[in-house]
Amino acid sequence: MGMLCIAHVSVTAQTDIDAIMMSKNNFCIGGMYSSSHWTDYWEGTLKRTNDNLGNVSMNMAGFMGTYGVSGKLNLLVGLPYVQTKASAGTLHGDKGFQDLSLWVKWMPVETHVGNGLLSVYGIGGFSFPVTNYNPDFLPMSIGMHSKNLSLRAMADYQAGHLFATASGTYVVRSNIKIDRTSYYTTELHLTNEVEMPDQSSFNIRAGYRSGRLIAEAIYNQMYTLGGFDITRNNMPFASNRMNASTLGINLKYTLKAISGLSLIGGGETTLAGRNVGQANSLTGGIFYILDFSHKQKKSVPASNQK
Repeated sequence: MGMLCIAHVSVTAQTDIDAIMMSKNNFCIGGMYSSSHWTDYWEGTLKRTNDNLGNVSMNMAGFMGTYGVSGKLNLLVGLPYVQTKASAGTLHGDKGFQDLSLWVKWMPVETHVGNGLLSVYGIGGFSFPVTNYNPDFLPMSIGMHSKNLSLRAMADYQAGHLFATASGTYVVRSNIKIDRTSYYTTELHLTNEVEMPDQSSFNIRAGYRSGRLIAEAIYNQMYTLGGFDITRNNMPFASNRMNASTLGINLKYTLKAISGLSLIGGGETTLAGRNVGQANSLTGGIFYILDFSHKQKKSVPASNQK
């Protein structure tokens, strides 16, 4: 999301946030790389820069896989490796594997409405840290180190090659522990346990979708349901209220020469925020579909089946 601590990447390749389903017994596997950076950030609602940080960058290499239990039920997994760096000052960046994400994606409704096809999805996910990275070193931390339960409702409407998708997500976050016995938010806490506020988000995407090409524009709005603002000239903290609105584009092309091979790319910019960096990011990746159905392959790539 271009935040002070953690990146959120939107790509068009059978993810937990799009309206694409894998066909039964198909397994889509691949990797992606994203790079984001910011110099301006919001300290509460005050937009500023910090010469002790300079340009803060985050690079992420991620593994993703999607398996089609059926055409209406998919299982997804993802694991990113993240590296952070600041161009100025004395803060050292961090790097390492972040959080493993597991998702179940279900499409209970698919029906013709007017001249198009309406699909409704229910999506649930769970993520947890796989390494003992430090969440109390923002903005150099690679994540929050909380366990997260995500619930999402999504609807997609496609007429011809044009489509629009809308979704809403609620994220329940567990408390975390930090390596100090007290800390200050808006009051003194004599403990090493930090209560993490939940989050919610709203996502809209629209564009062109065919058997080989997907091109879409995406707007995402994230809210933290609680927390507090970064105090003046202070470091951010894991339980800060981090809100952000972003706008981006995504592209996906499935090659004709190599059946099942897809290339993806995209970019995103932060329009407005609170206690987050005004980040710009670029993403690229490659995905391949393994067909375990032992049936003759269809002319339309399975990655674009709904």
